[in-house]
Amino acid sequence: MLISDSLPQLWLSYLVLSLLVLVTGYLGVGFLPRLPRWVVTGVVAGMLWAVAPFTSPLLEEGEHYSGLAPAVVVTAVGVLQGDGGQLAVATPLLLIGMALGGVLGALLWVWRRRRDNGDSGGTSHGGRREASRGDDAPQRREPVLN
Repeated sequence: MLISDSLPQLWLSYLVLSLLVLVTGYLGVGFLPRLPRWVVTGVVAGMLWAVAPFTSPLLEEGEHYSGLAPAVVVTAVGVLQGDGGQLAVATPLLLIGMALGGVLGALLWVWRRRRDNGDSGGTSHGGRREASRGDDAPQRREPVLN
């Protein structure tokens, strides 16, 4: 059950918080053009969603716990603990996740641009035809109060 087991709850809360970070981050870099905005958001998404294996020692001698965690967390803990083995595994996975996220962000920008150009291509071409007609072009109508 989701309530009684803490790991699914932990991953679900991490997913919700990471989505919140992505949405607010995307809106926060709104001053950038769309391509850099999508790439930055993709890099952050790759950083947040890349996973890495880790091991953690337990209190008993020679026992340890192994599992998966976000690579950014494993890397941060490895830096704080000075664990080179943990850094050697988590850092490349973190960098690969960031690179894949950036590439996917750029591909999403290209896909959206092609889709938008395909929809507006006929409209803008029709608009050019109407503008070349001269007087037949639709004029802006102002609202009138009766």
